[in-house]
Amino acid sequence: MTIPGIRAVRAWLGKAPANDPVDRLNAPFMQVLLIAVGMAIALVRLYAVRVEPEHVLQGDLGQRIDLATDLLMMLSAWTGVVLIRRGRFRTGIRQFLAVVLLSAAAAYAVTGYSHSPPDPTPVLLMAVGGLVLGRRALWSIYASLVGVLALGQMADNLWLGHSGALSWQAYHTLPMLMLAYLLVALILDQSIAALRTTLAQSIQRGEALLQANERIAQEIEERERTRNQLYHSRKMDAVGRAASGVAHDFGNVLNVVLGYATQREQLADMGTPALINALEGVEIAALRGLAISRKLLNFSRQDVEATQVFDAGEAVAELAPMLRQLLGNYIQLDLRPTVGRLPVLLDRAQFELMLLNIAANARDAMPDGGRFSVAAALAPDGSRVELLLADTGMGMSADVQAKVFEPFYTTKPFGHGTGLGLSVVASLIEAAGGKVEVSSVPGEGTCFRVRLPLCTASVGELQPSPANR
Repeated sequence: MTIPGIRAVRAWLGKAPANDPVDRLNAPFMQVLLIAVGMAIALVRLYAVRVEPEHVLQGDLGQRIDLATDLLMMLSAWTGVVLIRRGRFRTGIRQFLAVVLLSAAAAYAVTGYSHSPPDPTPVLLMAVGGLVLGRRALWSIYASLVGVLALGQMADNLWLGHSGALSWQAYHTLPMLMLAYLLVALILDQSIAALRTTLAQSIQRGEALLQANERIAQEIEERERTRNQLYHSRKMDAVGRAASGVAHDFGNVLNVVLGYATQREQLADMGTPALINALEGVEIAALRGLAISRKLLNFSRQDVEATQVFDAGEAVAELAPMLRQLLGNYIQLDLRPTVGRLPVLLDRAQFELMLLNIAANARDAMPDGGRFSVAAALAPDGSRVELLLADTGMGMSADVQAKVFEPFYTTKPFGHGTGLGLSVVASLIEAAGGKVEVSSVPGEGTCFRVRLPLCTASVGELQPSPANR
């Protein structure tokens, strides 16, 4: 039989239904044993009929009893298989053992014990009964075997012997047989007890392991639920931070627009060129607001930032009208000219919002007016673009400087600041591979030093500014 065939047979044998775990383990072997017994008896009888048909079919009473018991045991074996397959495991084994014992009793009653050949059946019956049905069945079978042996020796003395009277001398071998089978029964009893104890312990460990696995599964499910809640809270926190940052940036843009709007009468008196310049400033502010809205949409879609190569000095110069409107009339904007190209690679809208955020903080630090200076130049080592943004405001203490880039940290009163402006600035600069430093003296002002990597792109690769598109 091929390996797939063996696997199929094993699977068929293992499908016998049984409620008890021990019965489930014993069911495959017992089916094989009963099938083997049934087939062996049938093959032996067929062979005997073929070799000596007249001896088997027309023999004496002993031969006919032997044939009847063999047929009965064969039928019992196959009946046991059917009962096991129908979920009645113990019933199938009990009826088979009972039939074998009754057949042995019938054979001994007819032929006697002294004329019977050596037979391992008693040991097999005790082993099967004890291992499969338990210790009670083992001792029941032992007692039945003693009775069967006594019956056989009684037959030798009474109706098969010559004396015709009961004599204790006829049972001289019974005590030795009882003692021998008693030793076998004791060995089987202790082995069965140890096996069943071990099996019970294994079942308990299995149940404990199953309960532990269930607890672990529940803990994993609870942790998964907690993690999902944590992710959700982080997403909500991220959305809240994004909303606060967008509100902060929009506030700066709207302040620029409002600055132009408050000067409408002065601009009207200054003529059409002034109005055109003011409307250009409003347009640039609107473009910055549009960039902010796109930034929010990109956040919701998790898109990659639209980085580009542009000239930092040119971007600062083009942002001057917005800076003037944001700072107001009482703060002087000192925009120092740049020398040469200063190419950088990052999102230009975020670069401009970064400058507006720093300028808005400088404006708040100079309520009575002052000067805000912006300078862009190449670093001495030639590898970075350096931006200096300084004001002449009230300055910051050392403790405030240590926390100035922390999210939601602000010294402004409630409703006048989110604490996200400088935090966003630091995040943008760090994402671009740059650094930002702050130095401040209380009462003398604050200076932000921004260093950005110099892009190696040639002048022809520089992107045109939004105002020139």
